[in-house]
Amino acid sequence: MVRKAGLIVNDGKELAVQTATSVQKKLEKSNFEVVRVSSSGGMVGFANPDQHVRPLGYTNCVPEGFDSSMEFAIVLGGDGTVLSAARQTAPAKIPILTINTGHLGFLAEAYLSNLDEAIDKIIAGNWDIEERTCFIISVMRNDQRRWESLCLNEMALHREPLTSMCHFEISIGRHAPVDISADGVILSTPTGSTAYSLSAGGPIIMPKLKAIVVSPLSPHTLSHRPIVITDDQVLKIKFPNHEKVAFAVDGQVNEYLSPDMEIIIQKSSFDIKMISFKDSNYFQTLMLKMGWGKRG
Repeated sequence: MVRKAGLIVNDGKELAVQTATSVQKKLEKSNFEVVRVSSSGGMVGFANPDQHVRPLGYTNCVPEGFDSSMEFAIVLGGDGTVLSAARQTAPAKIPILTINTGHLGFLAEAYLSNLDEAIDKIIAGNWDIEERTCFIISVMRNDQRRWESLCLNEMALHREPLTSMCHFEISIGRHAPVDISADGVILSTPTGSTAYSLSAGGPIIMPKLKAIVVSPLSPHTLSHRPIVITDDQVLKIKFPNHEKVAFAVDGQVNEYLSPDMEIIIQKSSFDIKMISFKDSNYFQTLMLKMGWGKRG
């Protein structure tokens, strides 16, 4: 019986392309049908706010052939490639094995140094699934959805120009809106807590926790500090007193939003399925990649 696997490759990087060819040959020798695609398909970009969102919304990123018959997909690239691949696989509920061929590789489960071992494990089925929360980010205008995307790390807003202050009106669930005066604000998943949010003074959250981190960027008062809330809350953000704000999702979508727009952040009904091996150690990754817990 032929099994089915996916390969998502950063085809702008020669090392990732070469590695993908090697991995594909090994999978095909083990009787796998391999569907190989570029990670660029997960780079959603920003739709013109004067146009409606694409008919399929965020599911439009799922490549042809990526469906429930696919056992897993192997992602080859850096952390940016993983963020793109998450959008390509999460709606189809396909588990992904992340193999780093980039720089930092914080989101990687395996590296080139143990590539053969990782491929042998995944072919044999010796792996677990770690479910990671992701957000659906929607940009609204007059109650009409103009754009949306899945988000694995964070959504960030910041004032523009940088020489002026901005007020962000944030509603959390049924609670009354709060006003945050700051250079910007970051909404982070637990996975993204070690990314932009951490640089802004936010806490490190273990990926399995169900939470949202709200981190102000350079707040203009001592009372505004990062807060962790449950991920079943729907958040809405307005910025009515500013001409425009810069908007980014996972550091890959960058655009300006106007004051007549509203952003809605809510947990997706499905999680991103990350393949992990039994010897995975989150705190060891924190120590090796970020120096957390190292003796001085």
